Amino acid sequence: MTTILHSRAELRATVAAWHRDGLQIGVVPTMGALHEGHLALVRRALAETDRVIVTIFVNPKQFNNASDLSTYPRTLEADTAKLTPLGTHVVYAPGVEDIYPAGFATNVSVSGVSEGLCGAHRPGHFDGVATVVAKLLLQTGADRAYFGEKDFQQLQVVRRLVADLDIPVEIVPCPTVREADGLAMSSRNVRLSPEDRAVAPRLAAILTRTAGALAGGGAAAPLLAAATADILAAGFSEVEYLELRAEDGLSPLERADRPARLLVAAWLGGVRLIDNIAVAPAS
Repeated sequence: MTTILHSRAELRATVAAWHRDGLQIGVVPTMGALHEGHLALVRRALAETDRVIVTIFVNPKQFNNASDLSTYPRTLEADTAKLTPLGTHVVYAPGVEDIYPAGFATNVSVSGVSEGLCGAHRPGHFDGVATVVAKLLLQTGADRAYFGEKDFQQLQVVRRLVADLDIPVEIVPCPTVREADGLAMSSRNVRLSPEDRAVAPRLAAILTRTAGALAGGGAAAPLLAAATADILAAGFSEVEYLELRAEDGLSPLERADRPARLLVAAWLGGVRLIDNIAVAPAS
């Protein structure tokens, strides 16, 4: 039976008992509106640890658009109904006051890997992510934390955060989960109109084709320019970025001369979609 906890005190009492029993704890941090991508993280956590906590908290500090925050789906009952059959042990759904109590004045900022890409287009976003993830990792006392690779820049921010602050948790990256037509799963996909939903998979298809060309060792600039034109021609209204970055550290690359990621953010019908794909260096 899945237990729903709302307060920090309840969570800490539960975790303390697990620690006394020598149990290994896994955590899957989410903002709710769970889809199969989230559930894949939960299944892996359940397979690799003794007790699993799924956190559900819509973090106001990582939104730089008030309307986006207000319209973000809050579906705790439906989310719990998805998690219970899997065997999730605890859903931690704290209130804002449990994460940011009165007088809260600390901000966690990770430089370097947070710069550019989404960091350039969403000012303050990664400070909000780093702050809440630090708190959730400390509150849950988890041994392993599971994050999807779809938010690849976020994953690197979290890795850097944990390393720099000596938080005793292993960050476990998990592959992007996709729909049958290739679209990366996201809570935002439900906001696509039927017409835009039919267009959306073109983003992954163009990304995959471009990654293959980059793996041949050619110069990135012309390939990225051609791919950007293809994305716009497919029906997307804007390409925020399409960049080749080193997988370790996210430094910009002129060609795939080391393990890399091709990362994109593009707008379709008022919905911002992000995706990325690994690019192996030319042999």
